[in-house]
Order: sequence, then C-alpha cells, then structure tokens
Amino acid sequence: MTITRTQVAIIGGGPSGLLLSQLLHRQGIDTVVLERQSRDYVLGRIRAGVLEQGFVQLMREAGCATRMEAEGEQHHGFMIAHQGRMDRVDLQGSANGASVMVYGQTEVTRDLYDARDEMGGEVVHLAENVRLHELTSQHPYVTYEKDGGTHRVDCDFVVGADGFHGVSRKSIPSDVLCEYEKIYPFGWLGVLSNTPPAASELIYARHERGFALCSLRSQVLSRYYIQVPLTDRAEDWSDEAFWSELKKRLPQQVADGLETGPSIEKSIAPLRSFVAEPMRYGNLFLAGDAAHIVPPTGAKGLNSAASDIHYLYQGFLAHYQKGDSAGLENYSQKALARVWKAERFSWWMTNLLHRFPEMSKTDLRLQCADLDYLFSSEAAQASLAENYVGLPY
Repeated sequence: MTITRTQVAIIGGGPSGLLLSQLLHRQGIDTVVLERQSRDYVLGRIRAGVLEQGFVQLMREAGCATRMEAEGEQHHGFMIAHQGRMDRVDLQGSANGASVMVYGQTEVTRDLYDARDEMGGEVVHLAENVRLHELTSQHPYVTYEKDGGTHRVDCDFVVGADGFHGVSRKSIPSDVLCEYEKIYPFGWLGVLSNTPPAASELIYARHERGFALCSLRSQVLSRYYIQVPLTDRAEDWSDEAFWSELKKRLPQQVADGLETGPSIEKSIAPLRSFVAEPMRYGNLFLAGDAAHIVPPTGAKGLNSAASDIHYLYQGFLAHYQKGDSAGLENYSQKALARVWKAERFSWWMTNLLHRFPEMSKTDLRLQCADLDYLFSSEAAQASLAENYVGLPY
C-alpha cells in the first residue's frame, strides 16, 4: 500500500471538488482530488448553464474566469410564456442591477481542469473502491484502488463532493443522517443541438401539454427541454418528435422562428428535491449533490453547490491561516440555511410552471392566478429575481 499525506482530501472531481481544490491551492493549502470516472467522462456530462453572481465571483477568485468572461453571456432577464402571452422578468430592474451568467457547466469544468493542470494540482482519476475511515478522529484517511494497487491518503479533513450516488454521504451512520426527499411525477427530456437559440434570453413555458424550456450555451449551441412522464425513455423520442412537441408548447411567434437540427445529446433527467442533514460528520464535510438536489427549474443545482464551496473555502482559510475553526464547526448549519431556501425556490418554480397529473380544474386556475399575480406585483417579481440571481452567501 502506498501512503501519501495531504491537508484536505476531496472526493469527487466534478466542478465542486475542482473549484475547492483550486481555491485552496492558491492559498497554500494542499489537496488531493479523487474521481471515480475518467477525465473525458467528467467533461462529457451535460449539465447546468446559468451561473449566479456568487459562482462567477468564486471563479474569479480561483483565477479561472478569463474564458467565462470572454465567452459567457450576461443575462439581465428571462421570459415566462403562459396563457397565450409572454412576460419578461427583469432581473436587472428587480434585483438592484443583478444578472446571471450563461456559461455551460462543461466549460466551467474544463476551465477548472486547465487551472489544476497549470498549478500541478493532484487529481486522481479512475479511483475505485474509495473508502473513508476514522472520520470522527483527528486522523481521518481515505483508501482507494487504482492500477491494481491499494492507496491511502492521510489528511486533516475529507470533503465529499461525489454526488448523490457517491460514497461520502453513505459513510455517515444512518442513526446520524436524516434525509428529506420529494420525487416529482415527471422528468425533463433535454436536447442539445448546434443551432442558434430560440431567443436572446431563456424562455420558460407553462402549457397545458406540459412545461418547456428554451435555453442556450452560446449563440450556436442551444439546449431545450420538455416535461415528459417518468415512464418515457430518451430513445423513445426521435429528433422530429421532440421538435414537434416543443413547438406545440411554445408561443406561435417563437415556434415559427425556431431553428431545428440533429441532436448531439439527448437524455431524460428525473426531478427530485433532496436534502441530507447534517452536512458535517466529524471531519467529513458534504458538498453539492452529495448533500442536496433540486429540480432544475430554478437553475440552483450547481449554484447551491458553489455556496457550499464558498463556506468550506472560508472555513478552511480561517482554520489554517488564523487557527479559527468556527467556520468549519458551523458549516452544516450555515450551508443548510441557504440550501433550504434554494430548495423552496426550486419547488415553487416547479409547481408554478409544470402540469402535474393529479391537478384539478381548481389547481389549474390557481396556477394561472399565481402567474397573474406575479406579473401584476413588483414585489413578487423582485422576490423571484432576488432568488434567481442568487441569495447572498
């Protein structure tokens, strides 16, 4: 067995783990990142594309914002199509000049990998059978297998950023961990295409046939979604069937101008709300999807992970540079307070815009009334905008 030593062992080589590693490395704090998949696999994941201001600032602090600021798009609003009309949510006007950055998660991850390479950061891919040990002691360690050998990483702390199915959360005893979950009775069928976007800003569509979303990654790369039953499979949907159904759910002027093309990626994502408490167990800290998942409706998944990384980064800085461990000790409570607000917002937007199987005529009228109220009230729009651009850390 080979034994190495680091200060913070990070489980998970997605954007959360890489971002924390990069931030800490720039402050002289050693990390090792263990990732179960290959680098190409991680970079092949198609995920979120709307970044809160807080996430953008973290990328700047990590020294990874150059390409994002050159190629990403600042969006100052978005559209909601409903009841035969389209209304605009003015983020800039309703949230004190705030905006969001449209820049794909794949590009974020690529930028972080490039930064880790440039600094010589240690990222171990294809790390199998990862196990966490002695988490409640002062000397935790992690073991994993690679290339036929067993390896051990001794550390001060372990950060579990290895997603919903990772080993980190499962390492917390069941009598300590409390999990909250809501499964939604539908999924999102998403298509990525090399086509111009349907509009200059995102369009969220509430329709009697189901929800739809027109999003984008750039001016030549578009991302579209439609609500589908959980029983559907991506292979059940041809490109032609997808475009036809999408157009039916969009306002006529948008559908008429929609440019279609072959899909370069097609998948169905089930929707769930999930939170695990606590987010700290001994010297293990959970972050991102390892601790919480939101429906994608409010664009809060990656952004909620970023807030975890912010709290951890600040906590580790205070611990190593000032000998102050209060930030780490209070991490779970502080992170969860923001997580639950993001869960509430995502749940609210999901309920506002989707067609649920059990909805009665009364439910549908109330949904319409909720949208009517939203666009008749500056206060309601300000609340939506404040949450959409991201609550303060």
